[in-house]
Amino acid sequence: MAQAISSIWQGITYRGRDGHYAWMIHRVGGLGILLFLFLHILDIFLIGLGEETFNDFLILYTHPLFKIMEMALLFGVFFHAFNGVRIILVDFWPARFSNWKAQRTMFRLVVLLTVVFFIPAAIATVAPFFNISLPWWPA
Repeated sequence: MAQAISSIWQGITYRGRDGHYAWMIHRVGGLGILLFLFLHILDIFLIGLGEETFNDFLILYTHPLFKIMEMALLFGVFFHAFNGVRIILVDFWPARFSNWKAQRTMFRLVVLLTVVFFIPAAIATVAPFFNISLPWWPA
């Protein structure tokens, strides 16, 4: 019994390394996207309850806490998309991309692409909150 519990514990505990980081961030990003989808479905449903109810709910989107969650959603969407491409490459061409060096390189590329796409999107998300006009983003 103790050996079974130890085996289960080893299976669910944190292992580190790039593959485990990619798996964790991919899952959390996917859950965040799913939760936002449910929130979006809810606000669309509220249109049927009247314009005033719908507009009262939309005030939620202007709250500073929601802007932070929106930036987390952006990060999750970018990482989930780029990591999904990495997973596709590994699944379709395992002989070429399954070794640990290729995995590490691709994970770092996924993180780099995520950060490169996330930073301008995050700035554009919070700029109106601070009344900052961006020349490269429509007002």
